[in-house]
Parts: sequence; C-alpha cells; structure tokens
Amino acid sequence: MTSKTLTCQVTSVEDLTPDVFRVHLTGRREAIAHAPGQYLELKLDEQTWVPFSIANAHADDGVIELHVQHWPERSNSARLRELLVHAARLTVRLPNGGCVLDTRSRRPLTLIAAGTGFAQMKAIVEAALANDHPGPIRLWWAVKSPRDLYLESLALEWAATHPHLDVHTVVEDSEPALSAPAGVTRHIGRIDEVLAECHGDISGDDVYLSGSPGMVYACIDTLAPLGLDPERVFSDVFAYAPRVPLIPLPEEVSEKAPLSPGERRAEDDA
Repeated sequence: MTSKTLTCQVTSVEDLTPDVFRVHLTGRREAIAHAPGQYLELKLDEQTWVPFSIANAHADDGVIELHVQHWPERSNSARLRELLVHAARLTVRLPNGGCVLDTRSRRPLTLIAAGTGFAQMKAIVEAALANDHPGPIRLWWAVKSPRDLYLESLALEWAATHPHLDVHTVVEDSEPALSAPAGVTRHIGRIDEVLAECHGDISGDDVYLSGSPGMVYACIDTLAPLGLDPERVFSDVFAYAPRVPLIPLPEEVSEKAPLSPGERRAEDDA
C-alpha cells in the first residue's frame, strides 16, 4: 500500500495511566487501510511528523487507535498532548512500515514489546486471532514498573478467551512478592535476561519485536542461540537502525560488551 496524506477526525482521547493515553481517529475507510503492524506519522507542524504504531488491526470501520506515551519534560510531547486534546482534526500520513504480520504463515508467533510497543503487538494479535492463527502465540511485554502495563486487562481477556495465547509480563522494577493476575506469567528483570532464562527453542517461530534499538538487538542476541531464523524475525528497528550482521555468530554474541544503561532501558516504541 502506498503512503498517503489525509485528514482524520479526533473522536476520543482517553487517559489509560498518568503517562499513557489512547486516541481514536476516524477517516474514510478505504483511505486508512493498513496492514497489522504498520504505523502512521502525525503532523505536529510543517517540519515535524511524529510516528505512532497503529494499535488496531484494520477492520474496514474507518477507525484508527493510537497509544501515546506522554513525557512531560519533552517539548514535543507536551505540544502533541495539547494538539490531540484540543484539535478536532489531524493530518496524518499512512501506512508506513514493513514489520507486518504475515497472515499466510501458520508458524508459532513470539511477540516481544517494550512499553507502548504493545500498540504494534496489539494490532498483530488482533489480526492473528481474526485470521484463526493456530498458535501458539506468545506475547512478552516488558515495562519499567507495574503501572506501565496500561492495558493488562486486555491481555488478560486474550489469555482467558484464547487458550493458545500465552501472556508474559516482564517488570524491571518490582517487588518480588508482587502477584500476577490469573492468565499472566509475570517475570521480574530485564527482557533479554528473562528470555535467556525462560525461552526454549525458537527455530520454528515467527518473531516480532517492538522497542528501542538497544532492547531489540539485546533480545535478538539472546534468541540467536535458541535457533532464531533471520528470515523470520521482524522489527521496524531494522529499517531505521540497521545492524550488520543482524544475528551475530555465536562467538560474537558471547563476546558482546554489556549494554550501556541507556541501551538497557526498554523505552517506548518508535
């Protein structure tokens, strides 16, 4: 699909947490068609376009859902919040991005998201379920603190309704005694370290990742020895922050220097 510029109406802005809000836009159904996993760019001013993953699979209903992380200390974030709350209509470009669900594949799905990277995985999960994907579908959602699991109730609903879908939350800063809701396996730590400890063979899986470059490549290095297929791993990071080779040789993985504190933080999705 060719990217195009269009105007959408803002129909709702809803706070999900003090830091994350959900926005619904509406437009012409044929104009906002997109593949699950793609993103749009929202016009902030003549020089500034801000990318956001489209958080819903296309349902031919003219609706687009966005999950927006609000950073009060960042000027663009404050301007964006003001625009979304008060503007009746917004200019967007879509669709963009090549990290999209392969609806023809029936391989198991491993979906790994950090922060609001959950938005991209939400669209992929919705499309996979609508396409009767046989599973298993394994969703890993990494956040800094428990309050960042801003739509955990939806993940619980998926797990309760679809036995072939497993939900894992990975909380970096959490009390060891924090209980997990029924239907969710909760882990404490950094996502790449948790995957190394808990994930088995991945050679038959399609793997989708959404997060910062440091988080994505740390996970790839962790999964590489588990049989990760470079032809079946997808992330928007590969387009804007490419690494060659994508999957290092085993000795390169073992000799890799530790991530810097900045790289270690699994931030919001691109």
